[in-house]
Amino acid sequence: MTDRLRIALAQLNPVVGDITGNLARARAARDTAKDADLILFSELFITAYPLEDLVLKPALVADARAAIEALAAETKTGPAILIGAPWKDGGRLYNACLLLEGGRIAGHTFKVDLPNYGVFDEKRVFTAGPMPQPFNFRGIKIGVPVCEDIWTDTVARHLADAGAEILAVPNGSPFEAGKEDLRIALANSRVKETGLPLIYLNQLGGQDELVFDGASFVINAGGAMPLSLPGWQERILVTDWARGANGQWACAPGELAKTEDRASQVYHAMMLGLRDYVNKNRFPGVVLGLSGGIDSALSAAVAVDALGASRVRCVMMPSRYTSRESLEDADACARLLGMPYETIEIERAVAAMGETLSPAFAGKSPDTTEENIQSRLRGVILMGISNKFGPMVLTTGNKSEMSVGYATLYGDMCGGFNVLKDIYKTEIFALARWRNSFSPEGALGPAGRVMPQRVIDKPPTAELRANQTDQDSLPPYEILDGILECLVEHEMSFEETLAQGYDAATIKRVEHLLYVSEYKRRQAPPGVKISSRNFGRDRRYPITNAYRDAT
Repeated sequence: MTDRLRIALAQLNPVVGDITGNLARARAARDTAKDADLILFSELFITAYPLEDLVLKPALVADARAAIEALAAETKTGPAILIGAPWKDGGRLYNACLLLEGGRIAGHTFKVDLPNYGVFDEKRVFTAGPMPQPFNFRGIKIGVPVCEDIWTDTVARHLADAGAEILAVPNGSPFEAGKEDLRIALANSRVKETGLPLIYLNQLGGQDELVFDGASFVINAGGAMPLSLPGWQERILVTDWARGANGQWACAPGELAKTEDRASQVYHAMMLGLRDYVNKNRFPGVVLGLSGGIDSALSAAVAVDALGASRVRCVMMPSRYTSRESLEDADACARLLGMPYETIEIERAVAAMGETLSPAFAGKSPDTTEENIQSRLRGVILMGISNKFGPMVLTTGNKSEMSVGYATLYGDMCGGFNVLKDIYKTEIFALARWRNSFSPEGALGPAGRVMPQRVIDKPPTAELRANQTDQDSLPPYEILDGILECLVEHEMSFEETLAQGYDAATIKRVEHLLYVSEYKRRQAPPGVKISSRNFGRDRRYPITNAYRDAT
């Protein structure tokens, strides 16, 4: 029986469905960690996570099994492997973790607690496993609870009772702002309850609307954290373990990642989410409308930081209502970010559309219809550039606007992805100020300012009519966002929201706009999930809905 053990943590960025590529990533990681005894990969690594209904394809499950068997055959020498895969057993499909050792599949364990809330619907596709037993690895009993299995105490306690000496937890835990502290607290609870050290190994990368931040760590039996990996970066780290005189295993101290504040976490999530969405879907880059406002300025900054200036194309599309300040600010943003920038005016197209529709609109006064036509013409221009040259259209709306329908279908909502989709307007101002003061680690954009201060200071406006500001149609954003925080993030009742100090009439109006805008949100592009209640995957409301709490 050995008293020393080297476990490699492979915090990597797999691609959903890319079994061949993920197998190559596993092999490369094993080569890098060739001095380790065992290498741990994240949940369902061979196919990546989450698979959604893709896992119901028998061919994918068969291909995943073949890849695991090929990888197992290579373990006659070198490190053993703990790796996740969808696994068919007895006619049922499981979320499995497999031990590959000695040239064979030496054992498997199945995920017990299948999450079925928020963005998760694993009960739809997987069967819950039986209570697991620890793997016997070279005389050491290693318990492998899979992700959700440590969010309650049942599985970890069972493994401890079964003789586990170390808990190694493969995870596919999506990012939410502030979630890292919750993960650490939960892991600490399992450590205290079982008296066992715990390895928390998390997936990295963007997958549609989800972002996986990595941020893996180890906690020793006494509650100390000897090492942690930084978020947002692929890392392979070999950890050294020793059995003490009391028979308890402990990980030797190593790197401790810096603590990030909320702005840094959210900005990195936007960067990684956009970068992986563009790259994994093989777009050459993005194109977006640069209006001179804060939303498009921040979206452009994230795009340049994520992809590099040469892969971001910005277009200013002025109308008669576009101010001189907007023209100047858009130009200044483009120069600060060093990205391609052009101007395509829309006034002739607006006039042509007005002439075309004049017989149908005879006798009607101009209203929001004409405003929306301007927005939709801009969408046509951006989609034309996308079709002709290949870049994906990046939309720039925020969560405040999407909550209350302050957006135009087939206009400013037109596009393939939105990095601001889950961020309220008040936080957008904070993120813009943060980015003007800090350069995110791994960013490809400039280290200095990315937008003029006037973009942050001036009142937001869509500039679709003369002298327009957002506050003509909406409550001040600090009030609007506060009410939305109550209604969306916390599902508060009218009375509970009223108790927070907001005006009754304003609450009723916001609730009404929130409900009647559901049809728009269903047609919005995907965007990076930041909060615990993003639109689409977390908050799923019916479009046809007569219920109103604020009556």
